[in-house]
Amino acid sequence: MVKLKSQKVFDLEYFFEVVPDFLCIAGFDGYFKKINPAVCRLLGYTQDELFASPINEFIYPDDRERTAEKRAELLEGRSLLNFENRYLTKEGMVIWLSWTSVPIKKDNLIFAIAKDITYRRQLEEYERISSILGMINDDHHTRFKQHRPTINRTFVAFKADDGKKSIEEPSQSDQFWLNRLETIVRQNAGKNELNLNLISNTLALSQRQLFRRVHGILGITPNKLVRIIRLQLAWEAIASGKYRSVKEIANIAGYNSRGHFNRLFYEVYGIRVVELL
Repeated sequence: MVKLKSQKVFDLEYFFEVVPDFLCIAGFDGYFKKINPAVCRLLGYTQDELFASPINEFIYPDDRERTAEKRAELLEGRSLLNFENRYLTKEGMVIWLSWTSVPIKKDNLIFAIAKDITYRRQLEEYERISSILGMINDDHHTRFKQHRPTINRTFVAFKADDGKKSIEEPSQSDQFWLNRLETIVRQNAGKNELNLNLISNTLALSQRQLFRRVHGILGITPNKLVRIIRLQLAWEAIASGKYRSVKEIANIAGYNSRGHFNRLFYEVYGIRVVELL
């Protein structure tokens, strides 16, 4: 309990329970000691499951080394501001978190708060791929080579051709709607019948309404969004290590032509599929 000059008593435990951000207290031993319900909702694990394993096990493998470096700084007494890393949910989805953490050395504890910035990262990736697809469609190969991303898939800021700033993060209702659309594409990516008619019918919209909503939220056409999701499916399939041929990856992403898929993947990610396989 905290009592202010006004004599009003505020229940910090209640605040801890209802705040939507990721709140936790971690020990210097690398385990969660206290978490709020948002952590369980976000990661999909029970509280007992999260307490039973080292925090490192929930971190995306590629981010564990640099996260360990930041943790070493915390153990030395240095606070952490706006550090971004990825976690894996129980279902295997990747989420991005932005951390602010403060160490309490006398108690061997770290107090931390994190914001879910997955959609901001996802929008940056949508915009990055969208800009590259636009360059390809316009046959701007020279411009592409000057700005081609490296294999670490670093997210870059994007500006539209008219010089305006990139779109803002969508509202929660728009995020929910985009999730539904992406689920439809992912479930039908390998099928020949996947088209805007199928998507709009499943969402109970006309194709014109579908275009207006996607363009209003992301600033791109539905067709381009479908291509972006297909390419992300291909990247995820490669990263899973379950597949051994370009044909398998192309089929998963819904591309009948391996040659076209190969060229497009290289243009977007700067590396050939066969090299990753």
